[in-house]
Amino acid sequence: MKLNLKDINERYEMFTAFSDVPDDSKFIFSAKDNLTSKDFETTAGSKILKGYFPPFDATPIKKMREAGGALCGKTNMDEFGFGTFSTNSAFGIPKNPFDLNRSCGGSSGGSACAAAVLDDHVSLGVSTGGSIVCPASFCGVYGLAPSYGRVSRYGLIDYGNSLDKVGLLSFKASDLRKYLPVISGKDVHDPTSCVQPELELGKKKMKAVAIPEEAVKGEGISKDVMASFESSLESLKSMSIDIEYVSMPTLKYSIPAYYVIATSEASTNLARYCGMRYGQQEGDLTLKFDDYFTSFRSQYFGDEAKRRILLGTFTRMVGYADRYYNKALQVREAIINDYKKVFERFDAVVTPTMPFVSPRFDEISKMSALDSYKADFLTVPPNITGMPHLSVPCGYSQEGMPIGLMFTSDHWNEDVLIDMAERWDSSFKVRHAEVKA
Repeated sequence: MKLNLKDINERYEMFTAFSDVPDDSKFIFSAKDNLTSKDFETTAGSKILKGYFPPFDATPIKKMREAGGALCGKTNMDEFGFGTFSTNSAFGIPKNPFDLNRSCGGSSGGSACAAAVLDDHVSLGVSTGGSIVCPASFCGVYGLAPSYGRVSRYGLIDYGNSLDKVGLLSFKASDLRKYLPVISGKDVHDPTSCVQPELELGKKKMKAVAIPEEAVKGEGISKDVMASFESSLESLKSMSIDIEYVSMPTLKYSIPAYYVIATSEASTNLARYCGMRYGQQEGDLTLKFDDYFTSFRSQYFGDEAKRRILLGTFTRMVGYADRYYNKALQVREAIINDYKKVFERFDAVVTPTMPFVSPRFDEISKMSALDSYKADFLTVPPNITGMPHLSVPCGYSQEGMPIGLMFTSDHWNEDVLIDMAERWDSSFKVRHAEVKA
């Protein structure tokens, strides 16, 4: 049964705001709620930004609109992108369309849900440590995070400036080829976008892939995911793609390095939310500034945001920066070098996207913060290096939950990923989530 946006939103809580779609629009799209939009409230999933209506569109949204798109809604997310399961939002929790008792993944959970349940729909997501491919895997859709700098970050409410990437989620692989050129390109408002080479699609095909032993031969990957992964390797062989296991020893350091870098940058970015510039401004103005600042942030930031502020502030302190932050930057460089060596012989690195299928909310509630962080061990490496990566649906668990397969290519080589997505789509039958009235 076909439902309207309001009915779907009430069931899945995937939108923080939505509107009617003009009849003359060429296509509809949604956008993660940390991308500014001038006619929608933009909260980044946080109470501290409730009531903020930006005066301008983020560049990716502006480009989609200029191409004839109608922005139908802003999708729910973990507060400022802080999470793996979209359970840290101040505005409800988006529910997995395959099982309403399970997570959509994070932090672009609402975007993945929208891509899974809305017909002919593409959603803009944002990835910092896996926030596009994780929900794409959990919701059974295609998710592409391009190279860092391929898409302008102007108008993005930052989590980690050196990590954030705007990308796409869709049920159809062909949408990646269609819309990546729309949102890509140099932007004078974002210097990191100005160094990119021109986007060229259709010139490269995937011929050989590497599997890092450190990622798939240790503990942590469920039996269902491993079975789907091994079956996917057979499918790749049938496409005449060479497969070889390789060693990438630095990958085991990616999680600690990522969380040092990400929280350091996040704590700096969150300092701007002081209750005086935008969003909530209902604090006690009779207080001295430091007291006002403290009381306001204590009231309106969620627990995970506070945790990351504390972690990031500690790792940047005098006496600790060399031990943690600067060391993490060195680890990042070592991981990049490991990838570059692999790409001398291979077109991509392939792993499962997530180590398990979408967990139930009761299971998530029992996880510690460290357990949640560890769940990202497969998605963090390409993100910390700024390399483009793609999640494709590759199987389903015994309970019918989607499983994802992730490809990572060298910087600026999105063309081999899009080619693979389309080849994969022609051979693998992706299941639609049932929308039940």
